[in-house]
Amino acid sequence: MAYYDSLFNGLGLRVWCDAEPGSANVSMASLLAKTNPDTANTGPVFPFPSMDELYQACSSFPQSRDFTAAVETGFLNIKDVLKSVLDPLTQPLSWLLEFALFSFLTTPWWIIIPLILWLVWYVCRSVNIVAFVTLSFVFLGFIDHLDAALQTLAIITVCTGICILFGVPIGIAMAKSNPLERALIPLLDLLQTLPTFVYLIPLIFLFSVTEPKLYGIAIIVYAIVPVIRLTNLGIRLVDQDVVEAVNAFGMSPKQKLLGVEIPLAMPNIMAGVNQTIMMSLAMVVIASLVSAPGLGVLVLRGIRNLELGVGLIAGLGIVLLAVILDRVSKAAIARVSSGQTYR
Repeated sequence: MAYYDSLFNGLGLRVWCDAEPGSANVSMASLLAKTNPDTANTGPVFPFPSMDELYQACSSFPQSRDFTAAVETGFLNIKDVLKSVLDPLTQPLSWLLEFALFSFLTTPWWIIIPLILWLVWYVCRSVNIVAFVTLSFVFLGFIDHLDAALQTLAIITVCTGICILFGVPIGIAMAKSNPLERALIPLLDLLQTLPTFVYLIPLIFLFSVTEPKLYGIAIIVYAIVPVIRLTNLGIRLVDQDVVEAVNAFGMSPKQKLLGVEIPLAMPNIMAGVNQTIMMSLAMVVIASLVSAPGLGVLVLRGIRNLELGVGLIAGLGIVLLAVILDRVSKAAIARVSSGQTYR
């Protein structure tokens, strides 16, 4: 006799429970109890009323496997509609990623590397950082990991740029609208706490693994949260005395936003950009599971083939890229915070 038989009897549901006896699949616990009766009474004295436990008392009650099957069926029912809507909207992302990968790989190293070094100097104006970046790329080229590193860098460049393009306006809109902030905060919490591998599951059903937008969307959705949150925070932390003075001078909302609020919030916005870059790099390694090129593929190869050296050296390359991106973005934040201007 199941523990919760009295519950269904007390509710008068016994007829409903017995209407379709044995219609669902037998649970593993039931099979073990049948094959080894001695273990049938070793369960908890007061079991939690889970779906499977209630099913033991009422065979018409759904099991947990029915719940997960319903979720899968519901997604598959709307998959074609989602694909027809998302395919044309996300196709430019595939084009951007393909163009970036093609450009980074076909440009001779003696052109692309100096361009990267010039950009680093333009952003941070630090000899030490430029020297570190130079040595890092020399090392990556010396061990024949330069192409893979450039592929990873190309993906991060595109995905981070899109995160900034969409994340900063969304953060500004949240700062200007309390209802919008209350509506988006739960979604941002969900995106920030959802396990990274879970992002890939629905995308695999919607897009082909040969399409760059598959891993591009996963990286963007995962990495866009920090720049949205910190842009919202930065705008809200602008000194209200300054805002009142600006209003007293009769500046329009557009002038106030572009001339006062965004410049004062720039350190927070740049901190969000830094976190977005780091999260993009973390996700691009996981995205190698769905054909994302770069150093992540070498890490995955090391895991699959138990090639310790390949995995560790590729991991070292990823660490070097992470340090480069972190130091450059933090130097940019320091320059913005100190009030320096780019030349």
